[in-house]
Order: sequence, then C-alpha cells, then structure tokens
Amino acid sequence: MLSLQKAANILGAFSAEQPEWGVRALAAHLGVPRATAHAYLAGLTEAGFLRRTPAGKYRLSWHIAEMGAQLTSSLPWFQEARALITRLALDVRAVAFLCILEGDEVVAAIRERHPDADIDLPLDIYLPATATASGKILYAHADMTPRTFAACTPSSITSLDEWRTEVAKVKRLGYAYSIEEWVPGQCTLGVPYHALHTAHGDTDTVVAAIGVQMSAQRYLREERHIRERVVQIVREAEALP
Repeated sequence: MLSLQKAANILGAFSAEQPEWGVRALAAHLGVPRATAHAYLAGLTEAGFLRRTPAGKYRLSWHIAEMGAQLTSSLPWFQEARALITRLALDVRAVAFLCILEGDEVVAAIRERHPDADIDLPLDIYLPATATASGKILYAHADMTPRTFAACTPSSITSLDEWRTEVAKVKRLGYAYSIEEWVPGQCTLGVPYHALHTAHGDTDTVVAAIGVQMSAQRYLREERHIRERVVQIVREAEALP
C-alpha cells in the first residue's frame, strides 16, 4: 500500500510548470526504479487522484481540484494568503510557502518558486515540526509540545530544553528561522499569519506560518534585508481590509 508520504511526494511533483509525467521521467525525478514509479502512478490513478492521458502520461484528476475547492472554501482567508505567497516568491526571489497545522502535523499547503530561486521546489508535504521555521511558529502559537524530535541534520533540535529555548525566542522575536536544521545547505524563515476573518470573528488567530526558503549561504549573506522584507509584506497583507 502506498504510504501517505510517498503519495504526497508523487502528487507534489505535478505543477503548472510540470503538469504531466511519464513513468521514466518521474522515476528519475524521484530517484526510484521505473517499476516502483509505475506502481505508484497506477495506484493513484485507481484511487482517482490521477488520470492517464492518450499519450500514456499522467495528470492530476479533476477529483483533486474538487477536493481542493471544498477545502479552501471552508477557509475564508486562504485565497488572500495564496496571493501573498505569489507576492513573496516574486519579491524575495525564493521559494515561498504557507504551512498549516493538521492535528500535530505541519503541512505545506502552498509553495511557489521564483525562476531565479537558488534551490529547487521541495516535494515534502508533511514537514518536521522541530526542524522547520513553520513548525516552530505553529507549535509556539498553539502552545504545543512535540512528542518527538526530528534529527534531520547535525543542527536539528534534539532535546526539550533546546526546544523550549527556541520557542521562547520565536515568541519574543515574532519570527522563526531554521538554518540547515531540516535540509543541509538550506534555510527557512517564517512569520505567523493572522487571519483577518475567521468563523468566530477573531482577528488575532494565527492560522498559518508564511515565509521563504533558500540556500543558507544566501540567507546568511542577506539576512536582515530578507527578514525585514518578509515581515513587511506579510504585515501589509494582514492590514488590508
């Protein structure tokens, strides 16, 4: 049976720039044998998430679009946030993201990549909470304590004392960063996103973490400018009527 992470990786490979895949190309992209890629694609097609074209390649099915429309219609702030991600990617010339909490899972709900970004678009949908800027922000504002610590790199947080220190810093600064804690050579910077309109009329609810991802080298070189620009863009978006 296809694991959720494998299915997410495959579905995440489809984009506006790459709307369809053949078995050979997807296998090379994912670094798996052709037979494995074929089994994945066949399983997702049978489940209704993909459709096969007359040329023998695979595309996302309309079932995905229908599910996405149902989900986003229940989140009145989502369309505004999507436009914000596009603006961030264009302005900072990086990968921009929006992550939300699904239970205790950190989910990358939106990602966009500027053509000049110095990293590829990540495929992971479910992210390690303790090793990413998004996870730190979402867990901090939800007052959640991680059950485990993901030792993704030697820089990852691996103890409760380190985590508590990091959460206190995130709350004090109003933003979070992860320098080579999740992916070697990469950095994520995120800020909390407050919904202007929620079901209960609460305007001070952190509903997502929004930010950018790039090489650690670039982030460290331009840290202050990048941080100030990301914070400014998100706060401007939150202030719109």
